[in-house]
Amino acid sequence: MAQTPSTSGTGAGAGATTGTRDRIVIAAARLLQRQGYVGTGIKQIAKDAEATLGSVYHFFPGGKEAVAVAAITHSGEEFAGMLGEALATSDDPGAAIEACAAELAVGLRESGWIEGCPVTAAALETLGTDSEIQRVCAAALGSWERLVEEKLLGSGFGATDARDVATTVISALEGAEVTAQVNRSEEPLRAAGRQLARLVGSYRIEAV
Repeated sequence: MAQTPSTSGTGAGAGATTGTRDRIVIAAARLLQRQGYVGTGIKQIAKDAEATLGSVYHFFPGGKEAVAVAAITHSGEEFAGMLGEALATSDDPGAAIEACAAELAVGLRESGWIEGCPVTAAALETLGTDSEIQRVCAAALGSWERLVEEKLLGSGFGATDARDVATTVISALEGAEVTAQVNRSEEPLRAAGRQLARLVGSYRIEAV
């Protein structure tokens, strides 16, 4: 699902510096997907990123939590891109949402059922804390809801319905992804996609 971000900057030093930080963020995002926040250590992040521990602390003086915040932000933006592309596949918002669910199902299966949503994992493991991790998780979920809401508004939904249905869509997909992992099956996500399409189709919308 993830793609390595391009490096930027001028000169070999700038490129190398940007590349190291990106590797750390991407490695942390993958580890959070596979084993959660609690199960991921700063040394393992450094090892998987092919970076020194000193480099990790250079870019992230706040340590593991700071790396996780950057990784969750990266994952949230990455999923937003995929969601936006999926929603653009059809003028019918229900069909587009069903296509998104199917894409998630295939990606999860191809990962061996281990690369779930790092946002959900980190959010659940830090519940009850007033942490930056909770804030970036909430921001990611909110950004996904807004993408669905905009699609529904563009299809003629009223503002209140669009907001409520968008929240329902993201909540259902997040829950279905966990169920799919537990059962090692695409069906929970595919079933959620079908039912969400029916839900969206049940609304009487104004012509746009």
